[in-house]
Amino acid sequence: MYTTDLRTAEEKAEEARKGVPRSALDTDALEAEFQARIDADAYIEPKDYMPDGYRKTLVRQMSQHAHSEIVGMLPEGCWVGRAPTLKRKMILIAKVQDEAGHGLYLYSAAETLGTSREELVRQLLAGEAKYSTIFNYPTTNWSDVCTIGWLVDGAAITNQIPLCRCSYGPYARAMVKVCKEESFHQRQGYEALLQMMKGTEAQKRMVQDSFDRWFWPSLMMFGPPDSNSAHSSQNMKWKIKRFSNDELRQRFVDATIPQAEFLGVKVPDVIVKNAETDHYDFGELDWDEFMAVVKGGGICASNRIDARKKALEDGTWVRDAASAYAEKQQVATVAAAE
Repeated sequence: MYTTDLRTAEEKAEEARKGVPRSALDTDALEAEFQARIDADAYIEPKDYMPDGYRKTLVRQMSQHAHSEIVGMLPEGCWVGRAPTLKRKMILIAKVQDEAGHGLYLYSAAETLGTSREELVRQLLAGEAKYSTIFNYPTTNWSDVCTIGWLVDGAAITNQIPLCRCSYGPYARAMVKVCKEESFHQRQGYEALLQMMKGTEAQKRMVQDSFDRWFWPSLMMFGPPDSNSAHSSQNMKWKIKRFSNDELRQRFVDATIPQAEFLGVKVPDVIVKNAETDHYDFGELDWDEFMAVVKGGGICASNRIDARKKALEDGTWVRDAASAYAEKQQVATVAAAE
C-alpha cells in the first residue's frame, strides 16, 4: 500500500498524544499498539501515546490517592502532642511525615500527565475530587491512632502492592517506596495495640471499641462491590489495577482476622471461616453508609476540607517567598553569564 505520509511512528505517536491524529486509521493503529504493550506488561511512560480515557483515569486515581495521603495526615497529626510516650510521639511524627511525602510523590506522578498540582488541589477543595472515605471518621482516643495503623494502613497495603505493577511507569515506581513505608506504618500500629492489650482492662476495652468502629469502614476502602464498580473492568484491562475490589477486600479479611484473633479482640459473629473455600465469609457491608460518606456525609468531612483550605491559605507567604527567591536566583544566574 502506497502513501504520501512521511511521518515516522514516533511523530505519529506524538501528534496523537497531543490529540491531533491525521486519521481514524492512525488512532486505531496507535490504540492497538498501546493495548499490545499493556498486554505484554510493558510500562507506559509520560511521552508515550495513550488514549484519553487512560490518561483521565490515571489522573483521577492518582489525584484521589494523593489527596488521601494528605488528608490522612489530619486524624493522626492531631495526636502528635498527646501521644502517651516519647517513643510513640517520634513514631507518629515519622509516620505523618511519610504520608506528606507519599502525597508529594503522587502529585508529581500525576503532573507527568499534564495536570498541574495547583489544579489538583483546586479540585479537592472545590469538592470536584474525592479522597478515601475512611478519613472522614474521627480519632476519639489513642487506640484509634494505633488501629488506623493496623487496619487502615493494612488495607492500603493490600490495595497498593499490586499498584507496584501498574502499567503506568511513574505511578508504579512511586508505589514501591510508598508500600515499603506503609508496611512500617502497619507494623507499628499493630505493635502499639499489642502493648495496650497487655495493659489494663480499660485499655483492652479501648482497643476492642476501636476495632469495632474501624473494621467495617476499612473494608469499604476497597471501593464498591464489583457489580457496582463503574471503572473496575476497564482499569483491569489497562492493568492500572490487577485485581478487582472484591478480590482485594477478601485478601484483606483473610489476612486480618487471624491477626485480630492473635491480638485478642473479638471479631464480629458474622465472620466465619468457610471450610470449602478456605476464606472468611463476612456478609454484606453497609453500602448506604459508604455512599453517604462519599457524598460528604462523614462526621469529619467538612473539618477535613476546612483544614486543607486553611493550610493552603497559611502557606501563601511560603510559596510567595520561594517564588521570589527563585526569581532572584535566576536573575543572578543570567547576570553572571553575561
